[in-house]
Amino acid sequence: MMKGGLAGLMKQAQQMQEKMKVAQEQLAALEVTGQAAGGVVKVTISGKYDMKRVQIDPAAMDDREMLEDLIVTAYTDAFKQVEAASAQVMSGATAGMPMPPGFKLPF
Repeated sequence: MMKGGLAGLMKQAQQMQEKMKVAQEQLAALEVTGQAAGGVVKVTISGKYDMKRVQIDPAAMDDREMLEDLIVTAYTDAFKQVEAASAQVMSGATAGMPMPPGFKLPF
């Protein structure tokens, strides 16, 4: 009986490992766009948090300090979207099993 339980546990671990690999691939391919001031500044980042693109409305170029703040705000918006997507993908990969706080997929 003990041997069958261990084999079942090992099988579950292997399935979870495969699901985690798929989840990592999904997140690596993910791109999200955060924005600030109703789209005046847009920042696109990958699921690995690499910045891919920055789009700035020419009207925002006049005020450098405001522009810097808008870029940070847009990046933060995109970052939060990646975090939410990561949590959703992880919950699917772990079949609803809660993960420790702060757990992130290794890249």
